[in-house]
Amino acid sequence: MREKILAVLEKNSRIDVGELAILLGESEVAVANEIADMEKEKIICGYHTLINWDKTGEEKVTALIEVKVTPQRGQGFDRIAERIYNFSEVNAVYLMSGGFDFTVIIEEKTMKEVAQFVSDKLAPLDAILSTATHFVLKKYKDHGTVLGEIVHDERMLVTP
Repeated sequence: MREKILAVLEKNSRIDVGELAILLGESEVAVANEIADMEKEKIICGYHTLINWDKTGEEKVTALIEVKVTPQRGQGFDRIAERIYNFSEVNAVYLMSGGFDFTVIIEEKTMKEVAQFVSDKLAPLDAILSTATHFVLKKYKDHGTVLGEIVHDERMLVTP
């Protein structure tokens, strides 16, 4: 039952427990208890709203920062990740395979604020060897949701 609950909640965290119980063919109490247990076990870590900031008047710049580090003896990557994710600007930190160690995702109002975060807070950390910042130019799909409709140019091609 857990996997079914998680699959539904991942797509629609606002679903009513009663509706979810009917959908799964379970009792409302059983579903509510299972959700509460998963919250206590930190399987369900939070409920978020996906916002298409491009449709609002609010300006947001999303940056993905590649970070190369030197892991500290006896502490590995976890201690460095903790130092990074404790910055309030950081939305996500992922340990990666390949050419760099971490991907750090932040959102700020301007590119300058992103640059200040990298130069003033992230890059000076002891274990950081290098960073490379990439700015998201446009989001088409986020967390499994298409954010906008693709507008197809229906004009006729005219050649001389």
